[in-house]
Amino acid sequence: MPSMSLSMKPTGWFQIGWSDEIGIGAVSPLRFFGRDLVAYRTDAGRLVVLNAFCEHLGANLAYGGSVHGDEIQCPFHGWRWNPLGRNTCIPYQDKPNRARRIGTWTTVERDGAMFLWHDADGREPDHEVPSVFELFPGSGPAEDYHPARSEGTFSESDLAIHPQYVIENGVDFAHFKYVHRADELPEVTRREFGEHDFRTRLALKFKRKKADGAVEEVQGSVDAAILGVGLGYSYAAGAGRVCSLTSVTPIDDEKSMLWFSGWVSKEDEDEATVRGRQRSAIAQVRADLAIWRHQRYTEPPGLATAEAAGFRDLRQWARRFYPEGHRGHAAEDQRAATDAQAGDGAAR
Repeated sequence: MPSMSLSMKPTGWFQIGWSDEIGIGAVSPLRFFGRDLVAYRTDAGRLVVLNAFCEHLGANLAYGGSVHGDEIQCPFHGWRWNPLGRNTCIPYQDKPNRARRIGTWTTVERDGAMFLWHDADGREPDHEVPSVFELFPGSGPAEDYHPARSEGTFSESDLAIHPQYVIENGVDFAHFKYVHRADELPEVTRREFGEHDFRTRLALKFKRKKADGAVEEVQGSVDAAILGVGLGYSYAAGAGRVCSLTSVTPIDDEKSMLWFSGWVSKEDEDEATVRGRQRSAIAQVRADLAIWRHQRYTEPPGLATAEAAGFRDLRQWARRFYPEGHRGHAAEDQRAATDAQAGDGAAR
């Protein structure tokens, strides 16, 4: 059955790093959505992302550029550009160049992470990035959790994976048993689709070893909130509480970068136990990644009856984040897949 090629230019919010990676006055090169970008933090602490190349003679501002107040200075001839991408100073001329402007990107920071808005058609954001601690009733505030950085975070670049792999975990209850070693298949107790987000809840049982060596069965739950196709939030309760964010951001049409942040609740435990819980949270996304690295996105998939409605509804909902004209070969591959199915049916 042929695979469907999803566009690597979906609309939405996407993570571009952690806030502590760009300090006051720092400049950093980025590459996402096939574009070379420059990120810098102003003297007042504001995160700014622009297209990387100076509109004068094309120098890359990310390599040797410097921050002056809220502006970035080109290393080539000293031209300065403000957060709106406008030239404010040509050091050997009285007036700036008002005709040229560097492309700008909308950014926001939440929970110690940096996010960028992408829309292939240039539209402004139509929803906000939430804090993970505001998404799930009962999770509690950030003060109830150990910081994610740095023992609770993980990232990897140049991955041949698509952001949609992450969001489809929200309906894939069966993989919990085989990928995450759950003792039994979880039960889906909630599934709701909104304009920009998708919510789901799974009830599951698992066994854990107590301090005295005895094994006990724990009734737990996992709540997930998917925002667009780039951000997957979750809240797991059972043996302590864990809030997490898994993000996949396209680098270009072939590769993506993945980030994971896990916040574990403050319990009456020593530092080694806390680190162990953080490593366990990271191990869960690493287990998913071991599958995603070699996965082929298949449309239409051959589904079991129990999972069909979830995948069908999720994929239909996700189509809104792939604007017309930016869907790659999805339509052609969909027709090919339908024709192949029809041919298989006729052969039988």
